[in-house]
Amino acid sequence: MPATPAAAISVSTTSEPNTASQPTENIAPAEDGTLRVALAQIAPVLGDRPRNVQMHLDQIAAAKEQQADLVIFPELSLTGYFLRDIVAEVSLPRSSLEIAQIVEAASPMGLVAGFVEESRGHHFYNAALYAEAGRLVHVHRKVYLPTYGLFEEQRYFSAGKRFQAFNAARLGRVGLMICEDLWHVSAAAILQAEEVDAVICIINSPARGVGGPNIATAETYEMFARTYAQLLGALVIVVNRVGFEDGLCFFGQSLAVGPDGRVIARAPAFDESLAIVSCDLAELRRERLITPLGRDEQLLLTIEELKRIKRRRYEA
Repeated sequence: MPATPAAAISVSTTSEPNTASQPTENIAPAEDGTLRVALAQIAPVLGDRPRNVQMHLDQIAAAKEQQADLVIFPELSLTGYFLRDIVAEVSLPRSSLEIAQIVEAASPMGLVAGFVEESRGHHFYNAALYAEAGRLVHVHRKVYLPTYGLFEEQRYFSAGKRFQAFNAARLGRVGLMICEDLWHVSAAAILQAEEVDAVICIINSPARGVGGPNIATAETYEMFARTYAQLLGALVIVVNRVGFEDGLCFFGQSLAVGPDGRVIARAPAFDESLAIVSCDLAELRRERLITPLGRDEQLLLTIEELKRIKRRRYEA
């Protein structure tokens, strides 16, 4: 069951910037009502790209029926997670027909989806795309690739090199993260310097630390989301998958957090769902008036201190 609400493609083939050509000035988020966001908590089929594309098309159609403004899928939603030696086989360039198909189907809604991106140099990235009005706007390449315990992403993927925000029509300034990116406070600090209004993080997190009624990993992601929402004065949305792969169970519990750090909606654990979340965009202004952390942030001081630390750690 959905959680209870609370509070034509254009792709450049000559270069691969993170962001398509956009105005240099930040776009303010809309203040004329709510944004309806669909959290598409799905169970992708490992390595079966055609079936996963159809799953996206079905969820997009359902989100449109519920008058969503934006639909968000989990990390690697077009491929599944434990790909290992089939990474190259399931990869897609940004100009692929499959990406064009889901971007066009979602129009005029916004869309976030996860895929394996193949660059012109034949490097492979764990990537997230943002599209709206039938146009691919931005691609984020996962920066922090976990390679410890059961994770081995550095064996198969290249790492992204930046956290670059972009302008979205109604959300304002947006930053994307992928799973492990959220575990690094530097990523949030960069997006704060980018003056984001919303952070969207797509994840593939298995259930770990299940020793009682709660899932430890779910509690950790909620803690991160609530903390970053308050510190950035931004909307934070985390979308996880469900289902089983390689003997591991993905727990779901996708959630949206308002700029005051309050959880405004949460999808169920372990079950596929399309949760529709009503986000009050006016809360961004209200919360920043109450707690103006962004206004008081000393970015130039931070830059100079990082230069000093760089000299001490890397140039001594």
